Amino acid sequence: MSHVPTLELDWHALSPERDALGESPFWHPTEQRLYWVDIPGQAVLRQDPVTGWRERWDLPSEPGCIAPARAGGLVIALRDGMYRARDWGGPLHCLVRFTHDPRTTRFNDGKCDPLGRFWGGTMYEPRDRCQGELYSLDARGGRRPEVQLQALNNVVSNGLAWSPDGRTLYWAHTAAHRIDAWDWNAGANVLTRHRVFAQWPGKPDGYRADDWAGAARYGGRPDGAAVDAEGCYWSAQFEGGRLLRLAPSGECLAQLPLPARCPTMPCFGGPDGRTLYVTTASKGRPEGELAHWPENGRVLVARVEVPGLPVNFFEEM
Repeated sequence: MSHVPTLELDWHALSPERDALGESPFWHPTEQRLYWVDIPGQAVLRQDPVTGWRERWDLPSEPGCIAPARAGGLVIALRDGMYRARDWGGPLHCLVRFTHDPRTTRFNDGKCDPLGRFWGGTMYEPRDRCQGELYSLDARGGRRPEVQLQALNNVVSNGLAWSPDGRTLYWAHTAAHRIDAWDWNAGANVLTRHRVFAQWPGKPDGYRADDWAGAARYGGRPDGAAVDAEGCYWSAQFEGGRLLRLAPSGECLAQLPLPARCPTMPCFGGPDGRTLYVTTASKGRPEGELAHWPENGRVLVARVEVPGLPVNFFEEM
């Protein structure tokens, strides 16, 4: 890792509250608020970074990912399916319930594509088989929601993102320490030319999650991601205490150390798109690690030079 340039940013926590497993952040450009989820906390959260006003919406099961809807409200992937909520805290309308066993499988990372379809990937919680899959849901034009299986053979689905021109789709295999890429035909919603975008070594021999003092031996594994206006892919490295900025070629351009060991997903926001938000995790982390990395579980904030791509909205009209 020493040959990768290090970019030091001035990080601070959005608020002192700590999530068990923060995920799926997005910046709402109309509301000027940050949204994200706490998966095991079974809640959606949102906060105005100017006033500090923070709201929590408790849900009936774990929200793996969320996205804003053009007509208002959210689309939410819960443990067993994808749901529509037209108002904050309002009723949940099931768009589609999936056939996986919700006792072992749940939705994890996801977001909307540039044309307004909602995508969600699943994870297999026993983590001993590649049963995670990636789906897209199309409700555009008021049509009955149509689901399409896009990719499979994952354990923990993560890192979903698109290039600025909408021609490349990225999907991370967290357990395999790998990010894949495809050519994406947006109109036909078809993936072709599958390839490995980036690959990292696995955990070193003798590695233990509670060996936080020896964490420098392990750079982490790819979790959630975001793409900036230059087409670079920003990958949260879980247990690596850093973000990586990868060029469209897959070359690592920079590593950004974080004051939390377990980042889960970055997003860009603020009025100019140059505020970087990163959700993190605290659940199940060793006591010594939490003492050494006190920001674990908090949303981290820093300013960057290159703006990020704005969030894509769920389209249904």
